Amino acid sequence: MNILDENITDDQRQLLQKWHIPVHHIGYDLGHQGMKDAEIIPLLHSLRRPTFFTRDLDFCKFSLCHAKYCLVYLGIEKNEVATFVRRLLKHLEFDTQTKRMGKIIRVSHVGLSVWHLHAEIEIKLEWAR
Repeated sequence: MNILDENITDDQRQLLQKWHIPVHHIGYDLGHQGMKDAEIIPLLHSLRRPTFFTRDLDFCKFSLCHAKYCLVYLGIEKNEVATFVRRLLKHLEFDTQTKRMGKIIRVSHVGLSVWHLHAEIEIKLEWAR
């Protein structure tokens, strides 16, 4: 299950849906508008293997790493979200829910920084060509 934070614009959600990438959007079809960060983590625990995409740097904390979900921080412009969500979901390291679980992923133009559950270091990956 792919979940978009409320801070991701509706046009980006629509673009993902146009590309046949299933997403749920906080405040639209999941949770409620104005959900606090502290409410989102319990919501993720209640869902089956969610990948949560956000532009909120507060979710890029290693202490939030958990085996039952994936957090993806998008360090990009708001109009680039759909493109980078699609790129991540097609990346060979993250193209299934199973491969994403237990990770915090920081997405940027340069590449990906990945923190695995129980890891001691962050791993840097380049975008697939």
